Amino acid sequence: MRVLVTGASGLIGAALAPALEARGHHVVRLVRVPPRGPDEFRWDPGARSLDPAALAGCEAVIHLAGESLAAGRWTAGRKARIRSSRVDSTRLLAEAVAGAPSPPRVMISASAVGWYGDRGDEVLDEGSRPGTGFLADLARDWEAASVPAESAGVRVVQLRFGMVLAARGGALPRLVAPFALGLGGRFGSGRQWVSWISLKDLVAVADRVLTTPGLRGPLNTVAPEPVRNRELASLLARSLARPAWFTVPAWALRLLLGEMGEELVLASQRAVPSRLLASGFVFQHARLEEALTEIIGVRGRAG
Repeated sequence: MRVLVTGASGLIGAALAPALEARGHHVVRLVRVPPRGPDEFRWDPGARSLDPAALAGCEAVIHLAGESLAAGRWTAGRKARIRSSRVDSTRLLAEAVAGAPSPPRVMISASAVGWYGDRGDEVLDEGSRPGTGFLADLARDWEAASVPAESAGVRVVQLRFGMVLAARGGALPRLVAPFALGLGGRFGSGRQWVSWISLKDLVAVADRVLTTPGLRGPLNTVAPEPVRNRELASLLARSLARPAWFTVPAWALRLLLGEMGEELVLASQRAVPSRLLASGFVFQHARLEEALTEIIGVRGRAG
């Protein structure tokens, strides 16, 4: 299968692209810099520019591009850039897919469990109502931006990611650092639910979706056992053989991080992968303890 990937240099794309190639797929990439070879094509979502040759012969598109949510405090300018990097880029790509002479069969687009907002202890599957807040509004518009492709008859799948756990990159190294120094602990009350998925499982989900015509629409791309923040802290401490004595008060997170702290750290999403499990997908890391043991072991071996 010829697969067009955006965000191929990011945390997920850098793992997914070589995995697809190892499975025999031919991966081509949309890049924002001058192409370095025949398998790279230029696009500039801000200028609504996309080389139409990128889609020639493609049977699938995987859209992962987007500015990091955790790279800095959410000023008005950063929120606008975050929104544009997701919503505008998705719309541009979906319109290009819809207008292609021979459209791809499937378009897979990143989304997030932030779609549900802060929901306390409520168990959230793909049929749950949308939430409120910046992330919920962003994810709703992000998913809606792929409508042009769906209207053209393309199978569209939105992967609602939880926290992606990887040995290098993403949230885990930031969490590990204070624990390694013996300064780790829970955030706020620690009662908020954290939906997570290992990078290895996420790559397997994307590969499964490519070749499973019955999967379409939103998919909670999370492990089947979400945990409370205090359990995450406890398991991290155990994996590193360090204590978890400290607490970062909610007021301090709000003071330091503002809206970002409220929605990324203190909000609670107890999402479950109902549709993936119903499709027969088997997680390699269904339990957080198993995932952390393997991932932190990889970190240790890598120095």
